[in-house]
Amino acid sequence: MPIFSVKTTARQERTVADMLAEKEMPEIQAVIAPDQLTSYVMVEATDGSVFARILDEIPHARGVIQGSEGPAESPFSEVEHFLSPTPDVEGIAEGDIVELIAGPFKGEKARVQRIDEGKDQVTVELYEATVPIPVTVRGDQIRVLDSDER
Repeated sequence: MPIFSVKTTARQERTVADMLAEKEMPEIQAVIAPDQLTSYVMVEATDGSVFARILDEIPHARGVIQGSEGPAESPFSEVEHFLSPTPDVEGIAEGDIVELIAGPFKGEKARVQRIDEGKDQVTVELYEATVPIPVTVRGDQIRVLDSDER
């Protein structure tokens, strides 16, 4: 099934995606608004003619990317990487200095001891603890500090 790119107003991608999904038209199969993609919503539809009828009714929708013969279809390979989530521990390495941004140790600095990508967890050792205690936290509960603080 073809995938089409709908141009939107900046920071209104979710609004447009929600409105397209609410249309409940049989021609529209799926709608995604990836965070990494600014000002565009990807729509899986049977054909591009559906957009001529509905985009005028949706605020912040600016139009469909056009090709030489009407709405341009995007190959699945261009959209595929938006569909698989990236683990929160990606970009974190053992020995990194991190700050805990959630949980009981919020605001504490720590050094990464071990990374479990399968569970999306990181084991850290708190800096200012008198006794080194390993603490395991989810990957989304830490923030890697700037390289000058490493």
